[in-house]
Amino acid sequence: MMTKLAAILCSACISTSALAKTQAQFDEYVAGLKQEAAQKGYDSQLIDDAFATAHFKEKIISADKNQPEVKETLETYLPKRVPQWKIDRARKLYAENKDVLEQVAKEFGVQARFIVALWGLESNFGKIQGGHNVISSVVTLAFDGRRETMYKNQLWAALDILKEGHITLDKFKGSWAGAMGQTQFMPTSFNAYAVDYDKDGRKDIWTTQVDAFASIANYLKQAGWNDDLTWGRQVKLPEGFDPNYVLQRGTKTRKQWLEYWAKSERSLADWQALGVRKMDGTDLPNVDVTAALVMPDDMGGRMYLAYDNYKALMHWNRSYYFATSVGYLSDRIGYPAI
Repeated sequence: MMTKLAAILCSACISTSALAKTQAQFDEYVAGLKQEAAQKGYDSQLIDDAFATAHFKEKIISADKNQPEVKETLETYLPKRVPQWKIDRARKLYAENKDVLEQVAKEFGVQARFIVALWGLESNFGKIQGGHNVISSVVTLAFDGRRETMYKNQLWAALDILKEGHITLDKFKGSWAGAMGQTQFMPTSFNAYAVDYDKDGRKDIWTTQVDAFASIANYLKQAGWNDDLTWGRQVKLPEGFDPNYVLQRGTKTRKQWLEYWAKSERSLADWQALGVRKMDGTDLPNVDVTAALVMPDDMGGRMYLAYDNYKALMHWNRSYYFATSVGYLSDRIGYPAI
């Protein structure tokens, strides 16, 4: 009869054996990636240096497969995501960086309060950027295979970042999923939206605040931001309101989500006629603006009339909770015009 200690030792042997097998498979996978990188024209020294830092990280795969599924509502999410200390910090940092923020805001056509809100929510104003080696993260997740194509694309983008000299390999850090810097851009987003605002030859979203501010603004601008609008407002619905008018939550492709948005979108005058009111019961603004009615939870939860800028926030992160938290924090920093 196997003793408890023997059983533990046997289990440990199996685990060690499985890990050794996985490590061998990972090494073979990395060798294939190096060949593919060479075929794509990357410099041999860059390939050798970058892949020398690529190590199999079992914890990354575990984190990816076991992301917590906490039962949340917007009522519980917002106080945790946007506590009073974060609002106070956002206001303080806005004031301290007001001149450069408003310069960036004017140049890109994105209100400064939204830049600060995204900065605060993504990285706690640059304080929490992640300490994982980006190459290890994206190679490990590509090796896992569930989203191989996506993470291989992130790998090539990461090599481009190194090739162009925006950051040195020893400082190329991010989250376990590969999100980087004060903006928490994935490598492909970095290549699409990052900005060298201080003109020092590097798009430095890790240590240069103004580059981070401009990169956030550029992302929103490219996503269709309109600085004549705010993001939306919380509203009250009349008794017996038809839920078919609501843009309901659910995991959809961006194309499908935009199609749902188009079906819900109406003028503020039309929403007024349907009985939708501000939270204090007064009329909606008398302006020529369209909005979709967003329901982050259910018909008993908060409701928002969301303007076109909400679509840009959903392009950043397709989560009603995230997009609403950005808008909520931006409102606490300053006040919307509409």
